[in-house]
Amino acid sequence: MSFWTVVSRVILKGKYIILLLLVAITYFLVLQSKNIRFSHTEANLLPSNHEVNKTYDKFLEIFGEEGNLVILAVKDSAMLTAKTFNNWNKFAKKIDSFLEVEYTVSISDIKKLTKDKRNKKFIAKPLYEKKPKTDAEVKKITENLFTNLPFYNNLLFNKETGTIRTAVYIKKDIINTKIRKNFIINKLIPEIEAFEKENAVNVYVSGMPYVRTLNSQNIQNEMSFFVFAALGITALIFFFFFRSFRATLITLTVVTIGVIWAFGIIGWLGYEVSVLTALIPPLIIVIGVPNCVFLIHKYQQEIKNHGNQAKSLQRVISKIGNATLMTNLTTASGFATFIFTKSKVLNEFGIIASINIMAIFILSLLIIPIIYSFLPKPKEKHLKHLEKKWINNIVNWMVNTVKHQKISIYIVTFILIIVSIIGVYMIRVSGSLIEDMPKEEEFYKDIKFFEKEFGGIMALEILVDTKKPKGVMKLSTLKRMNKIEEVIDEIEELSPMLSILNLVKYSKQAYYKGNPKFFQLPTTGEKNYILSYVKNSNTNTNMLNSFVDSTGRYARMTTYMKDIGTDKMDRIEERLSAKVKKYFPKKNYEITMTGKALVFLKGTTYLVKNLTVSLGLAIILIALFMAWMFRSFKMILISLIPNVLPLLFTAGLMGYLGVPIKPSTILVFSIAFGISVDDTIHFLAKYRQELQANNWRVRKSVYNAIKETGVSMFYTSIVLFFGFLIFMFSSFGGTIALGGLVSITLLFAMVSNLVLLPALLLSFERKIANEKTFIEPKIKVLPKEE
Repeated sequence: MSFWTVVSRVILKGKYIILLLLVAITYFLVLQSKNIRFSHTEANLLPSNHEVNKTYDKFLEIFGEEGNLVILAVKDSAMLTAKTFNNWNKFAKKIDSFLEVEYTVSISDIKKLTKDKRNKKFIAKPLYEKKPKTDAEVKKITENLFTNLPFYNNLLFNKETGTIRTAVYIKKDIINTKIRKNFIINKLIPEIEAFEKENAVNVYVSGMPYVRTLNSQNIQNEMSFFVFAALGITALIFFFFFRSFRATLITLTVVTIGVIWAFGIIGWLGYEVSVLTALIPPLIIVIGVPNCVFLIHKYQQEIKNHGNQAKSLQRVISKIGNATLMTNLTTASGFATFIFTKSKVLNEFGIIASINIMAIFILSLLIIPIIYSFLPKPKEKHLKHLEKKWINNIVNWMVNTVKHQKISIYIVTFILIIVSIIGVYMIRVSGSLIEDMPKEEEFYKDIKFFEKEFGGIMALEILVDTKKPKGVMKLSTLKRMNKIEEVIDEIEELSPMLSILNLVKYSKQAYYKGNPKFFQLPTTGEKNYILSYVKNSNTNTNMLNSFVDSTGRYARMTTYMKDIGTDKMDRIEERLSAKVKKYFPKKNYEITMTGKALVFLKGTTYLVKNLTVSLGLAIILIALFMAWMFRSFKMILISLIPNVLPLLFTAGLMGYLGVPIKPSTILVFSIAFGISVDDTIHFLAKYRQELQANNWRVRKSVYNAIKETGVSMFYTSIVLFFGFLIFMFSSFGGTIALGGLVSITLLFAMVSNLVLLPALLLSFERKIANEKTFIEPKIKVLPKEE
């Protein structure tokens, strides 16, 4: 008696106990799903001990969280009216009053540095004493601001376009918590909307805390949408093929429990929901339905053949169980390879996905036979779909193509390989922090506005270590920093720099009675006088603490990047590094570049390398499964060719369409490979049964295998195609690319497995068709019964 025969008896005889266990586990996981938390930080794609992360952690240790700035801006002539101008400043003061806000910097906060000659210090005086009452007064204030205060240019205004903005610094200790989200959603946004309505102006809002909050909200909204969309589309397709409400409801029951388990396992393991883990519940639906298709289709075939329900249910488990186990193992393996990437985000994605894929297999294998055992036999009308002419015509076309067009199959395959390889050489590697964000959302359009007006929102930090206390304020250090500032000003993708240099230059301007021509570094002769004034002053302490640490050893130079990819960033980093080496001798200085955006870009490059390794690992792992099933090196090669070819085709297509390799698209290959191999296993498992039943006659076995598995493989491939296609309705660029590319790959893989694989088996029939090659593994698939 085989293993699967025993399993079938245990399932059918112990169905009441099994159902109670499933109810208990489901109840437990429903309770665990309450622990689900959504991520409040950007995904860090690098290992915690990576050099880039260490550099960033050191920066945070010195200056604290850098991504705590939210910026509000108005580009409207209405700002030159007294009413709107005063309301804007009143609005800024209200935002400043919130407990979650450290401080705000708006036009009403601007101080003019003036020279106090008697006390040899600078005094900060308000930009204007009284609230302006007329438009003319507002015009005078803004003209003074734009003309005489270059210190605030690109910080609170754009001199060229007249855009005015307010900087909101959120408290650093709440920036990566739920409090930040509640503040932005429930307090900041309502206040902005009220101001817009009252003053009939459009307020542009950005900054990483704001962008992250709205992006996270989008993930939550899409998660629910994709679960219901996946259930709807797969149920519709399933019903179209089977024309049975009963079979459709059973399938929906299985995948709904699978989704509940998926949510429960995420909560149980304490993982946060990211843009990747949010895909798992709908993925479980898309992957779970094919399990149901194979099991229900086999059950209906058996009923049609002999009409014995008990025998049919036993054969469903004993004949399909082994192949379904192997297909789910290979799919889970494709996801499990992400565990070895050393990236926390992908590691968690791999663990949760692989666990849930095996869970949905167990649920399918248990629930479908047990439910059918309580129900009467399917009626004749439920079996009519097995004789549909159109599906039989497709299967017959496949058989005839394999039988008479083998040479044509190989020629088409060869042409596709050459064309795909050419496309592969056209692929570029890219990735940025906001590249995959929803392009139609208002916050994305605001990001583009700030890129145009102020050079970007993603900070690139240059940390200057002078290796001695108070080394920053030495004129030699300031002059070296100024050289770097000049280089940054030449780079189109970077905004003008913010650093201690701005304060020192402003001090010199103040020393010379506020003349903007003197907004520059002091000379050696001026240094002692001007810096002595700075030391005696207590103005701009917030600004000073932002750019220099308390010991005076470390300084930060901040610039903001546009949405650039890894390729451009590499060139910029190379250029800056060359200048740093030139102006900062290693003996006296240590200069490092960091910032969230740079960490993400470095993470992208790291991830692409690791995911390439994980794809190779997936291929090796699945090759080992094949070796265990067929004990033949030639069979391993034959089974891998139809599955590697679709990956090559997709990679080539990416090159021609200009779709870059990035974290979201590199996932396609491991996922698609793990799923597409399922068809190969189902086909070869049936082929092995046919060989044994037909006395090792290869041709007859191949044609019978196509006829028997072709329908199920076609059904499952269509379900998978449309199931993944729903991800193209996402607002996230990465999810759209993932859905479209996996759909194309799986459709191509179906044709490859039903046409190319049988052709290869026929071509190598003498070398592979023997009992040794097809000896059954320990978990047996029963030979075909007469």
